[in-house]
Amino acid sequence: MATPERTGTVVLLLASSTGGVGQHVRALARGLTDAGQSVLVCGPAATQDQFDFVAAGARFAAVEISASPTPADARAVGELRRVLAAEQVRVLHAHGLRAGLVAVLARPAAPLVVTWHNAVLVGGLRGGLSRLVERVVARGARVALGASADLVERAAALGAQDARLAPVAAPVLPAPRRGRAAVRAEFAVAANQPLILSVGRLHPQKRYDVLIDAAARWRDRTPPPVVVIAGSGPAYLPLAARVSAARAPVTLLGHRTDVADLLAGADLAVVTSDWEARQLFAQEALRAGVPLVATAVGGLPDLVGDAAVLVPPGDVDAVEQAVRHLLDDDQGRAELGRRGAARAATWPTETDTVAQLVALYAELAVPDADASTGRR
Repeated sequence: MATPERTGTVVLLLASSTGGVGQHVRALARGLTDAGQSVLVCGPAATQDQFDFVAAGARFAAVEISASPTPADARAVGELRRVLAAEQVRVLHAHGLRAGLVAVLARPAAPLVVTWHNAVLVGGLRGGLSRLVERVVARGARVALGASADLVERAAALGAQDARLAPVAAPVLPAPRRGRAAVRAEFAVAANQPLILSVGRLHPQKRYDVLIDAAARWRDRTPPPVVVIAGSGPAYLPLAARVSAARAPVTLLGHRTDVADLLAGADLAVVTSDWEARQLFAQEALRAGVPLVATAVGGLPDLVGDAAVLVPPGDVDAVEQAVRHLLDDDQGRAELGRRGAARAATWPTETDTVAQLVALYAELAVPDADASTGRR
């Protein structure tokens, strides 16, 4: 016989995603299903095509939520309402502000949880609209979960009735399929030549312009490092133009599915973002024992502690000097790699994340004054 806290469906809602949020929702779908939960994922059809939530054990229903606000949001609200009306929903868990807004506007009868994955960094009219969305989502959710402490503080400051930390664990990468020599041969890296790796969406937030400008200065080294950036996104063309103009030893690899292999061949990992919560690549690098240089932004300092070299955001000089120092210090680089692997062993796992959510969903299943009134 089903227990009350397991009765009904957990609905996971996300907007358009090609990276970390989609990976996280897929991991949750698999973990919650394995834990005996009934799971329905709702989001754009393209997310199902990329992440295959059905193969993870969930059902899927298309709710087309784009990455940016559009008039089509009204249609997405209607689609979500129709999906929810056909289900016995125990909890609606939206991921990201875009999905959170659609969920709030749908006014679900079930408790609404929203995970805040990203900070609002843009200014102007678009930034003002995004900050309005933040406020609506913060006040409309039963529980706001922040992927980093600054996001929890932001949600609480905007009026969230219950804001909690919920670290997002990076999925464990598969074992590398190629050895170090084979990976380095792909990029024509000589035996004594450093290979520097960064992985992430090609988006202005990632500040790959900083890495490219720093890499251009490393041409004076003998031999110069080879820098590769794996990822796709809207900033590809301006970044490619910058690489060419600066004559930087940087290759934009596009989307890759062999990050474990790339890490096996790398001597150093670099993150130059203006903001991150618990960036997946930073987690992957430390788990692999690859020394990391990263910006001291968002949740990264709490994530890495003293197991990475932290630099200010937007500072080409700091990135250049930190990388140069590590390349000249074989022993220090090896020690940093060891500290990184040890730090990674202390992080919550995907299993821990799922257990936290199962406990939260059970907590929300207990009737209270709000739940007895039906719709929020």
